[in-house]
Amino acid sequence: METIEVLVGRIGKPHGLRGDVTVDVRTDEPERRFAVGSVLRVEAPPGSHTPLRSLTVAATKWHQSVLLVRFEEIPDRTAAEAARGILLHADIPADASPDDPDEFYDHQLVGLAAYDVSGAALGEVTGLVHGGAQDLLTVRTTDGREALVPFVKALVPEVDLAGRRVVIADRPGLVTPLPEDD
Repeated sequence: METIEVLVGRIGKPHGLRGDVTVDVRTDEPERRFAVGSVLRVEAPPGSHTPLRSLTVAATKWHQSVLLVRFEEIPDRTAAEAARGILLHADIPADASPDDPDEFYDHQLVGLAAYDVSGAALGEVTGLVHGGAQDLLTVRTTDGREALVPFVKALVPEVDLAGRRVVIADRPGLVTPLPEDD
């Protein structure tokens, strides 16, 4: 079965003396991606010389809304400090979907045709920007511009993966230019 790789987290600061680390979670399914025994691929931060290529989850727990993870390959606080900034990737089946029907993997959205609510073509989804407040769809418009659309139900009321399309409740200045910008 074909798989794809998704970013699931970034290692933060050490927690305690036994090698536990905080993880900045980048997945809506942390229980699934950080299950004991899961093997995650390591992407070292720029300038790092870590020998780690993968990490195996040994234990997890939540502490005041922060995910703490112990990895088999990180035995102590010194190793945990050296692992700071590492990005963690998981392999998932290419045809997998999140458990929640209103959630999507980035690769499912990239390439979808974008239409407004009346059916007029707006362009194509070319990527996602993951922000603190909400994610943003990057749309290359039919005239070649790039537009960022907050990926919220009010502005993106429909995502049709089978139909390879997304509906955007467009407003002047969102995807289509403001009248004075024409």
